Amino acid sequence: MNPRSDFPILNKTINGETIVYFDNAATTQKPQIVIDAVSNFYTNSNANVHRGINPLAEEATKLYEDARATVAQFIGAASKEIIFTRGTTESINLVARAWGEASLQAGDIVVLSQAEHHANYVPWLQLKEKLGIKLAVIPVLASGELDLQAAKKLLAEPRVKLLTLSQASNVLGIINPIKELFAEARDLGIVTLLDAAQTVGHLPIDVLDLHCDFLVASAHKLYGPTGVGILFGRAELLAKMPPFLGGGGMIASVATDSFVAGPVPEKFEAGTPPIAEAIGMAAACDYIKQVSWTEIIKQEETLTEYATQKLVERPYIKLLGTALKRLPVFSLVINDLHAHDLADLLGQAGFITRAGHHCAQPLHDSLGVVASLRLSLSFYNTTEELDRFFSALDQVYQSFN
Repeated sequence: MNPRSDFPILNKTINGETIVYFDNAATTQKPQIVIDAVSNFYTNSNANVHRGINPLAEEATKLYEDARATVAQFIGAASKEIIFTRGTTESINLVARAWGEASLQAGDIVVLSQAEHHANYVPWLQLKEKLGIKLAVIPVLASGELDLQAAKKLLAEPRVKLLTLSQASNVLGIINPIKELFAEARDLGIVTLLDAAQTVGHLPIDVLDLHCDFLVASAHKLYGPTGVGILFGRAELLAKMPPFLGGGGMIASVATDSFVAGPVPEKFEAGTPPIAEAIGMAAACDYIKQVSWTEIIKQEETLTEYATQKLVERPYIKLLGTALKRLPVFSLVINDLHAHDLADLLGQAGFITRAGHHCAQPLHDSLGVVASLRLSLSFYNTTEELDRFFSALDQVYQSFN
């Protein structure tokens, strides 16, 4: 498999060196088929959707709703259960406001993990301030795995109403036992939310198999455009939730003193939606099916094994989270060198990495680490790129020691 030619940006050079793009956990690169889908919409079909009675509006609406159907099928959902949003962060906020404010009361408990992204912390902290709910945090073991014994103990508390977890940490890359924990929650009558931002581009997802009540994801981590993502919600939950935003497109009728919301999914898509971006997201789903999950997983398993061996060979590197069931995501602490300095020096040689707490400050605090250097890989990366990276890292480290 050689998909690199599908991604034009991978030919870019920095200071004469072809880039090595190892920042896929932040955003993935885009294949030409996705770029073309967005461009073709603006070139040939650009119009607003749903409300225009003219041929161009009808064409745009069909493309938009076809995109919804494609994305729904990609995760095993029904079209009416897919809400297009600006991305994972907005999707979680939608659940917090529309479901949380209507369903939670002071003293109710939301369970999440120590390794969650800020997008899965802050909306619940805001509800804590507004409603007086409580947050219960599942600890992370030294291996990077969730403490399952502690998790099950927390879920058994009588006022737990929601379990909200990432399928894999954007820092540790460790894949969490979502099916097991969600089954436990379901048996206790607890609503579940899955943050699939990190896994949607690495692993096949089936919402029916996972039995999640809500799922959130972003297109830009799925080789699609920025500025669009999805909220999946079980139809019966979405039907009961009040609108998140008010305006055009989300109403059935409006009077001077009242309004009636429209049906799902329109109820949650006020204003002009991300039309071109949704079409691009659908093209990304089609592209992944074209490459095939079998090939993607095979290549990423090879990269994960190869990178792990390279790390083991270098005692000056500490890997955060050592569990084997993981994505090709590695956050590193280098002896006596700050992650920001490393990212800058490596970047000048064409290596695109990320440094900081990666919007996971509670996790870094729990590990006693201020910042880490993250390399996150995709199926379009190669072992040769890893060789180049670790050779450059060795040179940087040796120049300071």
